[in-house]
Amino acid sequence: MNTTYPASAMAKFTQKTAYPRKELETRIVHIGFGAFHRGHQAVYNDLTNQLTGDYWGIFEINLFGGNALTDALAQQEHLFSVIEKSAQTTTSRLVRTLTGAIHTPKDGIQAAIEKLVEPQVKIISLTITEKGYCSDPRSRKLDLANPLIAHDLKNPRAPQSAIGLIVEGLRLRREQGLNPLSVLSCDNIPENGALTKTAILDFAAQLDGDLAQWIEQNITFPNTMVDRIVPAMTPEQFTAIEKEIGYADPCGVVCEAFRQWIIEDNFAAGRPEWDKAEAMFVADVLPYEEMKLRMLNGSHSFLAYNGGLAGYEFIYQCMEDAVFRKAAHHLMLQEQAKSLSPHLAVDVNQYAALLIERFSNPNIKHKTGQIAMDGSQKLPQRAIDPYLTLQQRGIKGRALATLIAGWLHYVIKEITHGRDVADPLNNEFKAVIKADAPRWQQALSLLNIQSIFGNLAADNSDFIHDVQDAFTSIETHGITSTVEKLIK
Repeated sequence: MNTTYPASAMAKFTQKTAYPRKELETRIVHIGFGAFHRGHQAVYNDLTNQLTGDYWGIFEINLFGGNALTDALAQQEHLFSVIEKSAQTTTSRLVRTLTGAIHTPKDGIQAAIEKLVEPQVKIISLTITEKGYCSDPRSRKLDLANPLIAHDLKNPRAPQSAIGLIVEGLRLRREQGLNPLSVLSCDNIPENGALTKTAILDFAAQLDGDLAQWIEQNITFPNTMVDRIVPAMTPEQFTAIEKEIGYADPCGVVCEAFRQWIIEDNFAAGRPEWDKAEAMFVADVLPYEEMKLRMLNGSHSFLAYNGGLAGYEFIYQCMEDAVFRKAAHHLMLQEQAKSLSPHLAVDVNQYAALLIERFSNPNIKHKTGQIAMDGSQKLPQRAIDPYLTLQQRGIKGRALATLIAGWLHYVIKEITHGRDVADPLNNEFKAVIKADAPRWQQALSLLNIQSIFGNLAADNSDFIHDVQDAFTSIETHGITSTVEKLIK
């Protein structure tokens, strides 16, 4: 068993920082040591340490899943690899910024709480996906009926959720008179800082109004926009790592060469100079965030559901199909871009061309099935909100309706075939979809789920008409024919 990163692999990296790791100080505690964090925030932080000589270490906490990842990380002295691939070039990078990691099911929740209360910690950061915030996707309020939240409110000293963990950490910091800090969401969610703040304050208010008031007055929650395609790891990806460095790093990731991070500059106790590593600090993240969530993520979801129905396993395969490629470009420019703020100072044509190029990269094996996960949490910001904005502006959202129709077919197909959907509302889907009902009735049962669609099924006949047209076309004429109609 390795106790250090293999020397043979260390010699093969094309990019490797050289700052003294012994001088790293844990000033960031990160919850959610997933692939995206490894390929994004950790890379920015590693590069910033090198460029500034101010050594911010990141300590990792995983709350769920197995402990294999954190065990492997410890065996490698908390080093890991990031392989960055464009269509033409490959870079192998060793990331050296981590100071430690724990897996709470193995190490105990108390160990995680103690890390949050260390005096030098200045930032608690998060990549826990939409469902980790335990919030209602429509109201954006904390869902007090969520099983994790219900448990944590009864057992606040032994939390299971990230929200409960952070509130307990903040309670102890207040009790011990420690300096305030910032809670930094790095998840791909609109106004992620505001969502995090609402969840934290809602939870704290249930326990102690004075604590909630202290948090509101002392803790900051910067909004961020994050962008980098980092697919879930597969045996093929580990083989790609081994090809580059001679070692199939179990903690490594393979991602695209492009990366972007836009951050609201609102930190209570300081922050790294991530802008030295090409992040951008701004006063208002929302216009950039909305552009990315709609043009990039919305198009990704369109390809995930409809490309998946067409039998494509990966996004780049969808882009090799001229029909899907043109439809994605149409969605970006003719619908999503027209739903954005008119004051956005970005060339959307240039941005769309960049997205098409990124989606087409055959070296990034991003599965349609991975992007399809947690659709109930993603549809409001990626499809429903832009459709409603276009409706207000007198523009038809036919491609957006087709995105939603593709999701309906995807969910119905999985449930009626006796399979679970990778979604927090899986049980609700099972409850409302009747296997013997006509297909459109099954679809309507999903469109009546208020936490996703609000009252649209009852109050917006144009929306239902457009979705029904697309849904029926997919059922009658097939997915490729339906998508092709969008570009004629």
